[in-house]
Amino acid sequence: MKFTPVLLPIIIEAIADVIEKNSVEVTDLDQALGDGDHVINLQRGLDALMSERAELAQLDWVDAWHKIGMMLMVSVGGASGSLYGTLFIALSRAGRDKELALQIFADVLTQGVEAVKKRGRSDSGEKTLLDVFIPVVNYLRTASVDSTSLVDVLDNVSKVAIAGMESTRNMLATKGRASFLEERSLGHIDAGAKTAQLMICAIVDVLSSQLTSPT
Repeated sequence: MKFTPVLLPIIIEAIADVIEKNSVEVTDLDQALGDGDHVINLQRGLDALMSERAELAQLDWVDAWHKIGMMLMVSVGGASGSLYGTLFIALSRAGRDKELALQIFADVLTQGVEAVKKRGRSDSGEKTLLDVFIPVVNYLRTASVDSTSLVDVLDNVSKVAIAGMESTRNMLATKGRASFLEERSLGHIDAGAKTAQLMICAIVDVLSSQLTSPT
């Protein structure tokens, strides 16, 4: 099956729904380490995407990613807007004129995550959303060269994302407001890692349902 941007409205709705359902938990996490506005900022961006979801579905992936990136840059406050905007704009640049098979998509996503690392001046192990995205990228790069079925790949992406999110619990925060807490940041899951995991798992659920639904 070839996934197309026609799925974008379903994906955006699924992400908005999962963030809303987990908003209290994520806000509690954010208040423990930050200023508590992470969910509000994300929802502002998701509201913007919801209003344009039908139009996004008419674009190809490259143009849709670019538009999403620009919208997130404008609509999402805090670091999340800059980081997610950077991610999608980088995906658009890296994916241009490419057929997005699994191997190629893994390479494109790698370039997107590298752009986020540069923008945030961060890397894995620093208690951020990168502790979810980097393991997912590393897994996809491995999975794209073996014979694993796409259904299994998607299932494993969710597992890797959850493990990455959980790993932030015992990390010392070195970025953002959380870094001021020093040792007190230990024992808490990072809110940005949690929402990254929730969004990735929501996307996986949509794609998996497309693969397994009767034709």
